[in-house]
Amino acid sequence: MAKIKIALLIHSLQAGGMERVMSELATDFAQRDYLEVHLVLFGINREIFYPIPKNISIHKPAFIFNGHRRFISTFKTVLFLRSTLKELQPDTVLSFGEFWNNLVLLSTLGLPVPVFVSDRSQPDKSLGKLQDRLRKWLYPKATGVILQTQKARDIYKAQFKNLNIEVIGNPIRNIENKNHIKRENQILMVGRLISSKHQDRLIRIFANINDPDWKLVLVGYDHLKQKNSIVLKQLIKELQLEDKVILAGKRADVEKYYLQSKIFAFTSSSEGFPNVIGEAMSTGLPVVAYDCVAGPSEMIIDSENGYLIPLFDDELFSEKLQLLMNNESLRNKMGERAKASIQRFSKDKISPKFLDFICSGH
Repeated sequence: MAKIKIALLIHSLQAGGMERVMSELATDFAQRDYLEVHLVLFGINREIFYPIPKNISIHKPAFIFNGHRRFISTFKTVLFLRSTLKELQPDTVLSFGEFWNNLVLLSTLGLPVPVFVSDRSQPDKSLGKLQDRLRKWLYPKATGVILQTQKARDIYKAQFKNLNIEVIGNPIRNIENKNHIKRENQILMVGRLISSKHQDRLIRIFANINDPDWKLVLVGYDHLKQKNSIVLKQLIKELQLEDKVILAGKRADVEKYYLQSKIFAFTSSSEGFPNVIGEAMSTGLPVVAYDCVAGPSEMIIDSENGYLIPLFDDELFSEKLQLLMNNESLRNKMGERAKASIQRFSKDKISPKFLDFICSGH
């Protein structure tokens, strides 16, 4: 019996939530004997940060994407995608990423291959006039569209006609404390150092609480030539928090930070489905998070396993954070509920949903 050939398309596997999900799915698919898995990396940075099984075939363009000649590089990328998929002749294609999905759909126009696209960011976010127009034209041509939340489905149903939509949350890793790491009085946030994550607001919230027995750890990297990390370092110095706020940078051992901490705080204002909240919950951490348009509310039940804070209500954020800092019994109770409730997004439950949808014709 011939194997089902799957092509997974993403711009990069650098450190990030969308990239981690793709690596988790690729790893799961590669373990299934009836599947042949191909990974196509075609973006500006084709880094592979997450481990990929050896039985996955990886395809990359032979050319470097030249940002100074963006149009030519984009055209070459379209040709690369089209020729690669024509050669592979996959039974199904799964593409990740809003900007990149448009490129993939353009590249596959007229090809006899089912293309499924998955959007991974804030569902009502404009990508710019050109990209928004392309998306309105191209998305109805996709065989299926995978969204992460019910809120996203509602928004897309209002914007597009005749979309074959499936709502599938992200597969959340179950992080076990195999080395018996002890928890410390530590608040953790994990996320790229970009403006929409608002780590500066969290630092100010922590500074105002001013509890000498606690520290704040920020895990994440700065892809903008250290511009944002410099700003955060200056803020930390200005608030005299050098010993209390730690910028841990890009970490391959992020699991250790979840297991060391007692609370997870998340000040992002724009999300699709933040894996880091799910991962924190899987280790038994209560979460305090901004209730942005979509994402956190899919996992957090307010006052049950964490707190959902209206966007930029930093006074309430501070109040709930301080409540958890001061109440060990409440932390433990919420953490236990968080660990139990996040199991509905385990990889064993989510990966088959992706497969059922993208392989429905096979």
